[in-house]
Amino acid sequence: MNIRPLHDRVIVRRLEEERTTAAGIVIPDTATEKPNRGKVIAVGKGKANDKGEVRPMDVKVGDVVLFGQYAGSKVKIDGEELLVMSEDDLMAVLEG
Repeated sequence: MNIRPLHDRVIVRRLEEERTTAAGIVIPDTATEKPNRGKVIAVGKGKANDKGEVRPMDVKVGDVVLFGQYAGSKVKIDGEELLVMSEDDLMAVLEG
């Protein structure tokens, strides 16, 4: 199924955090927090300003982004849990 977010919204797939420490200790699922980084899989066209001009999005499909722990709304598409959030909820794009 294809999904196209509206306006300044993005669809993000959470990326799994490492479950092993640098010393080799395995962290159980119950002790890990939700990851706060993900990969952008769809973006809207942008938000319209007061003049009706659409401001283009700063992120694009494929970007790895950081977001707040409780940012976005969870949706299930084809059995996969995704996040829908406003571009304003994103804190940074990881580059390199």
